[in-house]
Amino acid sequence: MKLSEDSVIAPEKITHYLLKWQPDNDKSEFLRRAGYTHANLERLAEDIRSQLERDAELSRKTQYGDLFKIRGEITGPGGICLRIITIWMAEYKSGQTKFIMLFPDKEV
Repeated sequence: MKLSEDSVIAPEKITHYLLKWQPDNDKSEFLRRAGYTHANLERLAEDIRSQLERDAELSRKTQYGDLFKIRGEITGPGGICLRIITIWMAEYKSGQTKFIMLFPDKEV
């Protein structure tokens, strides 16, 4: 199943979650290996959005919406390819699909 190409990626997810160091479940170091930084955060958002071209798999249903998982790859500004999983929610109330999270795909 394909998710909508106009799915929402909140800028705060990039700046305050993915590219900001976190004491638990940090993603910034993983993304930095491929060259993603605050200086090119738009590139990261575009690369995450490119995952919407891939098939999404229903992961689970919650009281707020359906969660979907997309497995894929992104190649950062430094030329390094990262295998990732992105999670998206199709919200029941708003009808919008929103980017929720990204993490390394450790299944190779």
